[in-house]
Amino acid sequence: MEPLNHLESFVQSAEGGSFSAAARRLGLTPAAVSKNVARLEARLGVRLFQRSTRRLTLTEGGERFLAQIGGALATLQDAVAGLAKDDGQPAGTLKVSMGQAFGREHVLPMLGDFLARYPAIQPDWYFDNQQVDLVGEGFDAAIGGGIELSPGVVARELSRIHVVAVASPAYMAGREWPAQPADLARLDALLRRSSPTGRLRSWTLQHANGQQATVELPRPRAIFNDPEAIAQAALLGLGAAMLPMAFVERGLRSGELVRLLPEWHFDAGVVWLYYPSKKLLPPKTRAFVDFVLERFRSEHFAERMQVA
Repeated sequence: MEPLNHLESFVQSAEGGSFSAAARRLGLTPAAVSKNVARLEARLGVRLFQRSTRRLTLTEGGERFLAQIGGALATLQDAVAGLAKDDGQPAGTLKVSMGQAFGREHVLPMLGDFLARYPAIQPDWYFDNQQVDLVGEGFDAAIGGGIELSPGVVARELSRIHVVAVASPAYMAGREWPAQPADLARLDALLRRSSPTGRLRSWTLQHANGQQATVELPRPRAIFNDPEAIAQAALLGLGAAMLPMAFVERGLRSGELVRLLPEWHFDAGVVWLYYPSKKLLPPKTRAFVDFVLERFRSEHFAERMQVA
């Protein structure tokens, strides 16, 4: 087992890009950090960094080693910190990834109650729509969809998410309401551009009886790459939109938005709560997982996100 200070020096240097940055985080001198990393390299028999006068760059072996130990080191540090607590409460830094808009709307409001229950836990939350390597990047948990279920990762379902057609009452005033999906083409469409591919997302709907339909939209009124921006544009009365319930539920409840074609929707898949599968899950992670599952269940989140 390598000394903990050697491993900490390596991880902090990799994350900070220099021995100086690592030294500031660890309260050491750059020379001490450099010596710790050199001793680690000598022990492993592998060069972990390519060194230059301006920046450190991980070697291929260094990248592999960082992916292997990053999460394990964080768990070990939390275990040590937890033993130092004499009250037996979950403690330590809680590193969680979640989608930007979804996290702000549905997870952040829980934080006050969570901190009141677990005051020794410090949230370190990443609001990002990019997928993360849960284990390799040292995350304690993630909320979203599409994360690869690699060995060592558990996924708990929070809800299926339905996509619905909406508009503001002001926009629909004086307009003919659609009776079938093809009628949506008469409205000013607020379309979403896919960030990974740059393509415009078509409108596909499914009726409660199973019938499916795709709407041809020859000329959208406006195009956005962010569903939260589309929801705001719909609230402003700029046109009609197809959006996940997670982004429009509040507007529908308040009456600021109305459903178009209420018997039609599209199933966008599942929002999951991910966390590493460990026989001894850190208390902070277990506390967060249990809290989120209980809160989403008590607030009937799944029922609110599904319209049929």
